[in-house]
Amino acid sequence: MHWNSWQDFWAMGGHGLYVWGAYAVTLAVVVTEVVILLVKRKSILEHLGRLTRLHRRREAPQRK
Repeated sequence: MHWNSWQDFWAMGGHGLYVWGAYAVTLAVVVTEVVILLVKRKSILEHLGRLTRLHRRREAPQRK
């Protein structure tokens, strides 16, 4: 498509609200997914750290 002005570009031939709304929803979903993954990663790493410490405590008396 060819736009004569920035206003025409943002309006997208009368479909601007739908087009930009779809971009906004997609961006919100992607950002939310990344945040959820980061939070889950942190939680999993903390859990693995606790398991590692517990495992080391249980093994310590056997090593002596």
